[in-house]
Amino acid sequence: MIEFLSQPWPWYISGPLIGIMVPALLLVGNKAFGISSSLRHICAACLPANIPFFKYDWKKERWNLFFVMGILLGGVVSVALLPPVVHLQIDPKVAADLYVQGITNQEGLVPEQLFGWQHLFSLRNLLMLVGGGFMIGFGSRYAGGCTGGHAIFGLSTLQLPSLIATCCFMIGGFAMTHLVLPYILSL
Repeated sequence: MIEFLSQPWPWYISGPLIGIMVPALLLVGNKAFGISSSLRHICAACLPANIPFFKYDWKKERWNLFFVMGILLGGVVSVALLPPVVHLQIDPKVAADLYVQGITNQEGLVPEQLFGWQHLFSLRNLLMLVGGGFMIGFGSRYAGGCTGGHAIFGLSTLQLPSLIATCCFMIGGFAMTHLVLPYILSL
């Protein structure tokens, strides 16, 4: 079983598993799916503040909290039971682009030169982690959901706002990758 779980799953297994989520959620009456909505549910459950945005029946959406807990638990179990990833194979062109930007050590899941503890408080990492985290949080709230919610659930239920949001996510991702990230990496 460990051997099966430690290998990448082919598209014909993982794709349908993701695709089954949408009709399953529709059958049980849910009209929204995504991770960012669970943050709202957590705030509504834990903050007794008198904020109108958090005044709703969050208990109807508690399945979403179990979903997020399952994701976290899956990550913990995979780190504990599965063998570590020694070297992640990336496209040679991406590796060359990273090398040009000064990222020479490309071992492991993430480059040590970007996400190592010794670089945590550098200007570059603060911009990427704090600024990126703020932009993701603000962007998902402003767009009414995250990339997963819009691209998986919203597009499959033919929602025009999800199409617009997904196109904007893609444009923003391309702009970040090709315009902003090279500048940040040069800091």
